[in-house]
Amino acid sequence: MLRRTTFVSLFLILVIALAACATPTAPPQAQTEAPAQTQAPAQTPEPTAVVRSGPKDIILLTTTSTQDSGLLDVLIPDFQQKSGYTVKTVAVGTGQALKMGEDCNADVLLVHAPSSEKDFMDKGAGKERFLVMHNDFIFVGPASDPAGIKGTATSVEALKKIAAASAPFVSRGDDSGTHKMELGLWKKAEITPEGEWYLESGQGMGATLKIASEKNAYTLTDRATYLANKEGLGLDVLVEGDPALLNVYHVITVNPEKCVDVVYDGAKAFADYMVAPETQALIGQFGVDKFGQPLFVPDADKTDADLGLP
Repeated sequence: MLRRTTFVSLFLILVIALAACATPTAPPQAQTEAPAQTQAPAQTPEPTAVVRSGPKDIILLTTTSTQDSGLLDVLIPDFQQKSGYTVKTVAVGTGQALKMGEDCNADVLLVHAPSSEKDFMDKGAGKERFLVMHNDFIFVGPASDPAGIKGTATSVEALKKIAAASAPFVSRGDDSGTHKMELGLWKKAEITPEGEWYLESGQGMGATLKIASEKNAYTLTDRATYLANKEGLGLDVLVEGDPALLNVYHVITVNPEKCVDVVYDGAKAFADYMVAPETQALIGQFGVDKFGQPLFVPDADKTDADLGLP
């Protein structure tokens, strides 16, 4: 009996000792997850941060086609040398260029969307608008031509064939003059392009051509940019010569009465330079040595009506 009592006592002492040595465990608590952070998609900054470093700087908004063709690489150094002004060039789609001009983020524009340009002038955003030059749009695509558009008489007929075949087509999708032309042609064809076959690059003409080449797709391009980049592309000219594909460029000065900080004297100097006989001769010769044909046709001695524009 004594032994049992002693054993029980020792057992209780051992249990108490172990309990005292144990580290108390806090009861589990519900873990409250912080709500997932929704990160805004990266935004491509609009090229509005161009800053003039002096009173002789002018900001030119122009299309990617004039840049990608290499024409500005010839004209701007010549203008700068003759005028003493320094040109800060921003190459964007015509729609964006007109919007930026309306917002007073430029001095002068070189663009190619006549109907949108007229709206710009009607708003009082532009002071002068001069006809400069034209080339043409063409449809290019893989030599295999899966939609069978080669030699098609009109661009509308070509688009109908592309849509019927669901053949890959790359649109710029950037509200540029080229994109505006393309959308107008789809409208004339009474087709709303949609589906996996219709792709939007959201980029300039040079980049869009490369994407079309990589995807064996069709696209609409100005002839100058195509010829300037042709060597690295697997794309052939398939539709050309349709009068509806005329591509006309104007130079526009931003209205100093609306945009008080505009460098109007520099803008007017650039506009005058673009329509001067010597510059028009340079434009008419640009590309002949490399391609055997000019990439642009000078038009300063013509009117919009001469080119069939309303």
